[in-house]
Amino acid sequence: MRLIYPVDIAEHGGPPDEAGFAVTFPDLPEAVTWGETLAEALANATDCLEEALAARILAREALPAPSAARGRPCVAPGSLIGAKAALYLALRDSGTTPAKLARRLGTQPSAVTRLLDPAHASKPARIDDALNALGKRLVVALEPAA
Repeated sequence: MRLIYPVDIAEHGGPPDEAGFAVTFPDLPEAVTWGETLAEALANATDCLEEALAARILAREALPAPSAARGRPCVAPGSLIGAKAALYLALRDSGTTPAKLARRLGTQPSAVTRLLDPAHASKPARIDDALNALGKRLVVALEPAA
């Protein structure tokens, strides 16, 4: 699954201290942000997306598949949160528990917990090892910035 989510942007007029752009995610209703300029709103949308994905991972909730863009701008999480979300999805899809994954990796369950923790600065190689143990691999793509 590609973790690139479409956003809806609404311009808000009014006094200068209230003008700006509101950004919402159709697939993540809890994710709402804004910015005074369109560029600021889209930059804030990346942070907002990361926070929404992190909150769902920590709460052990489903990560929705992104809907079709249909001409809307799209936002992707940063590489670390994206990799952790991919691992979280692979673990859920496989039906494997963190403890079973830890045994496959020859490590402690706490190490897998840290790999899934959005706040932990995990090494990419360890995430790759965990994905490999689940029969998956992370593919990195380079695309123009939005």
